[in-house]
Amino acid sequence: MPAEAKKTGLASGNGRIEAVEIDVAAKTAGRIKDILVNEGDFVTAGQIVAHMDTGVLEAQRREAEAYLRKAESGVATVHNQVAQRQSEKAASLALLTQREAEFTASQKRLSRSEPLAGMGAVSTQELDDDRAQALSSQAAIRAAKAQIAAAEAAIATAQSQEVEARSVVEATRATIERLQADIDDSALKATRDGRVQYRIAQPGEVVAGGGKVLNLLDLSDVYMTFFLPTVAAGRVAIGSEVRLVLDAAPEYVIPATVSFVADVAQFTPKTVETASERQKLMFRVKAQITPELLKKHIHTVKTGLPGMAYVRIDPRLEWPATLQVRLPQ
Repeated sequence: MPAEAKKTGLASGNGRIEAVEIDVAAKTAGRIKDILVNEGDFVTAGQIVAHMDTGVLEAQRREAEAYLRKAESGVATVHNQVAQRQSEKAASLALLTQREAEFTASQKRLSRSEPLAGMGAVSTQELDDDRAQALSSQAAIRAAKAQIAAAEAAIATAQSQEVEARSVVEATRATIERLQADIDDSALKATRDGRVQYRIAQPGEVVAGGGKVLNLLDLSDVYMTFFLPTVAAGRVAIGSEVRLVLDAAPEYVIPATVSFVADVAQFTPKTVETASERQKLMFRVKAQITPELLKKHIHTVKTGLPGMAYVRIDPRLEWPATLQVRLPQ
C-alpha cells in the first residue's frame, strides 16, 4: 500500500478494468448467412448483428401452411356433415310425428270397427284390415324412432370429427407460429448496448444450437476487480467510495463504488496458524463504475486496462488532492 494511502486511511489494490461479456448465439443449429458487424463496432440493444440461413425453416413453414389449408377445408367438410346429420334428424322427427298421427287415427278406426263387427255392421275383413293398419302404424313409429337414434349417433360422430379437425387446425397453426418464431430468432440481435469484442464464427460456418457467433462487452456494466488484505477487506463496506487510476491515463481519477466483497479469501495458505499469516489472506473486491458515467464516456471505455483502486475505509475522511475526481471532457 502506498505511503500516502496509509496516512489518509485508504486501502488500495491493483486490478484491471473488466466488463460483463455477452455471447450472441444461434438458437437452433444452422448455417451462418452473414455477420453485419466487425470487432470493435458499437451496437445497440435490439440491433441485428447477424443472420442465420432460414431456407429450411421457410420451406417447413410453407409445408405447414399448405397442411393448414387442407385442415381448414376438412373442418368445413365435417361441419357440413354435422349440418346434414342434423337435417336428417329433423326429418326423422317430422316423420315420427306423422307416424304417431297415423297410429292414433288407426287406433280410433279400430276402436269403432270392433263393436260394429260384433253387431255385424262391418265385415270381418274390414276389421282385420283396421287391426293390420294399427299394427303397421305402431311398427312405423318404432322405425321412425330408430331413425332418430341413428341420426343422433351420426350427429355425435360428425361433431367428434369436427372437434378433431379443429384440433388439427390449431396444432398446425401452432407449428406455423413456432417455425415463424425460429425464423425471427434467426436474425441474431444484440441484447444490450455494447462493443463487439470477438467474431467467434464466420459466415458460411455451421453452428449447433446455442453455438456462439459473437462476443459483446456490456459497456453499461464495467468494473475493476482488485484484492485487499484481511484487515482492509474487513473494514470495507458495500457502497464505499472508490477512486480508480489507470496506468494508461494517470491524469484522470475515475469514481466508483464497492459492489462486492468476497466472503472467502482467494489466497489462503494450506495451514494458517499465526496472526502474521492470517494478515496475508487476500479478499476479492469489485468496484463498479456508475452506468450514467459510462454512458457519457461510452466511446472511450476500454477493458483490460491495468490500474490502481483506492478505497476510502473511513467515510469521514476527505479524499486527498491527488485522488479528487478528474474526468476527460
